Amino acid sequence: MFVQPLEPVADSLPLSALVAALPLVTVLVLLGAVRMKAHRAGALGLAVAALVAWLVYGMPLGQTLSGAAQGALFGLFPIMWIVVNALWVYRMTVRTRHFDILRRSFGRVSDDPRIQALVIAFCFGALLEALAGFGAPVAISAVMLVALGFDPVRAAVVALVANTAPRRLRRDGHPGGDAGPGHRVAAGLGRLGGGPSDPAARPRGAAGPHLAGRRQAGAA
Repeated sequence: MFVQPLEPVADSLPLSALVAALPLVTVLVLLGAVRMKAHRAGALGLAVAALVAWLVYGMPLGQTLSGAAQGALFGLFPIMWIVVNALWVYRMTVRTRHFDILRRSFGRVSDDPRIQALVIAFCFGALLEALAGFGAPVAISAVMLVALGFDPVRAAVVALVANTAPRRLRRDGHPGGDAGPGHRVAAGLGRLGGGPSDPAARPRGAAGPHLAGRRQAGAA
């Protein structure tokens, strides 16, 4: 069984962390600087991650290929299946002008931008998080805020901060999400302590909304 080494590069944790970050840096550079299309940047990032795992961390080639295939399939079907359908519904409402009606309805609630941010980014964004997740709530809420007159950067920040609370429940109302990295860490800590994983992971979902509420109060 393959055990990941923590310091494969010159027995240095900082250097190993920098090398491990190469796939993420690759994707960000290709998207932000090169302006490459997202699917191509993602494929190249996956290739870089596979090379780092195989050549640097010493993962067997078979496990490297199977892990890359599993990650690609997980990204295509559970994630993209939800996101593509959410964007399809969004585009349909835009083409049929129903999105304009929804936007005007939100605009009539109040002229106060703080109320608009709460209604759109927090309340409507929470609904989108339950229906779609995976970044769709932030993208759609930010577009609606910009249409109401928000600065684009401010709209993105408000949408991101507002998404911290519903993000803890994620799609389908599962606290923390079954596959969330935080859930895995908490579950692993529970197993290391010799106990079941659920009692260690469950408080994360309960504490999330309170911590997110404090963040939103600080941002306001």
